[in-house]
Amino acid sequence: MEKLRAKEKLNPPKPGKCSLANARRRKDWEKMTKPERKNYIDAVKCMFTKPSTVSAEWAAGARVRYDDFAAIHINKTLGIHGTGNFLTWHRYHNWVYEKALREECGYKGAHPYWNWFKYQDRLLENPLFDGSDTSMGGNGAFFQHNGTLAAGLVYVPSGTGGGCVQSGFIKDISISLGPIRPAMDGMSTPVAGTMIYNPRCLRRDLNMYAAKKWHNYENLLDVVTGPHSGDIVTFQDEFQGRPPDGFLGLHSGGHHVIGGDNSDNYSSVVDPIFHFHHAMVDYVYWLWQALHPDQARQVGGTIKARSPAEGYTQRTDNLDLGEVAADLSIDEALDTLDGPFCYIYE
Repeated sequence: MEKLRAKEKLNPPKPGKCSLANARRRKDWEKMTKPERKNYIDAVKCMFTKPSTVSAEWAAGARVRYDDFAAIHINKTLGIHGTGNFLTWHRYHNWVYEKALREECGYKGAHPYWNWFKYQDRLLENPLFDGSDTSMGGNGAFFQHNGTLAAGLVYVPSGTGGGCVQSGFIKDISISLGPIRPAMDGMSTPVAGTMIYNPRCLRRDLNMYAAKKWHNYENLLDVVTGPHSGDIVTFQDEFQGRPPDGFLGLHSGGHHVIGGDNSDNYSSVVDPIFHFHHAMVDYVYWLWQALHPDQARQVGGTIKARSPAEGYTQRTDNLDLGEVAADLSIDEALDTLDGPFCYIYE
């Protein structure tokens, strides 16, 4: 009962009047001041020290507050990828995480994003990954491995990392959950159950091959104004990638730019950089909606990953965050200036 009451308290309040003038502004990490970055980093550290708020029955492996957000992504993986709720579920998940950073851990801003279209050929110079005390940690230690087989179909050559992250505050953090289905060669043995406690270091293999191949303006323009921008289903399917065709796209490609634990479709969320990646996913969705106002509230696609037999997504469907937060309908998540939200991108 206490867990249910905690969930009720997290039910996002209606913000009243929200406008461009008073909306929170999500920024590129590089555009944030060093004090702003440190404030964000301190809040993430806090999430790794505060105890989990979910029940052991729901997520037995969760030990710290950060794990709650990882557990729900792992739990819902097959119902939030390759689906009609992919964009709105991750929008809500990212917003609830941002809300927890502010309300529980003293963060003062809006959630930053990872600008995919800079530093593709020099990832370690990106302020997000440069390993400094104002970064989200750097690359993993060199680990000899034979690349990554993304989605079991698309080969991504090895980067220069693959082992435990060696710099930034991340090097001192222990992650609790996964791996479930890692794609990088030589990754840790998958756990026997999705919610098993498995403390270990975070691994990355920052990969410029993937960054240059999929994080480029050609792929961005294609989905926001080009041939794959005409309707929500075409947009979201191309955005998520077409692994059978050897194309990972902006979303899946990004997970393999980071590599290591991010190669796991289920437990990529154990890396805090996940939330920067999905803020950028949301930014592109936000752009598409702004450029297609007549289609901005469109919903389409299947309920379960590319499985028409399971049925199709409707705006009345709920976005389920388990014990982490109250359900929200897809319809309430279609506008970042409405529903519980009040933010824009710059």
